[in-house]
Amino acid sequence: MASLSLNLAHSFRNFSLRATADSSNGAAFPTSKSGGPVILEIPLDKIRRPLMRTRANDPKKVEELMDSIREIGLQEPIDVLEVDGVYYGFSGCHRYEAHQRLGFPTIRCKIRRGTKETLRHHLR
Repeated sequence: MASLSLNLAHSFRNFSLRATADSSNGAAFPTSKSGGPVILEIPLDKIRRPLMRTRANDPKKVEELMDSIREIGLQEPIDVLEVDGVYYGFSGCHRYEAHQRLGFPTIRCKIRRGTKETLRHHLR
């Protein structure tokens, strides 16, 4: 069974995620029991947003999300692609900005592992 160790300093500057291989499936990345994505809290500053310059968020939608997140918390994690230990976010732009503006250090993410080719596909 895979083990997961997550060490977060109070400042979130020292972020590390470590997974050990499972002898039954050889996975080097934590997976759920079904083998799908894992949901973790990731520091905002560890998520690269390569499309941020090309897309604008709807300010009203961000404000509404901020109100909702303050009241009931984030209901749907953002999707994050992990490639060689680096996290890339291509969706969840409004939720990400709402967390930034609220001053939250982390955001709940559904992490999917991918290859450099997968990353290139997302960047097209």
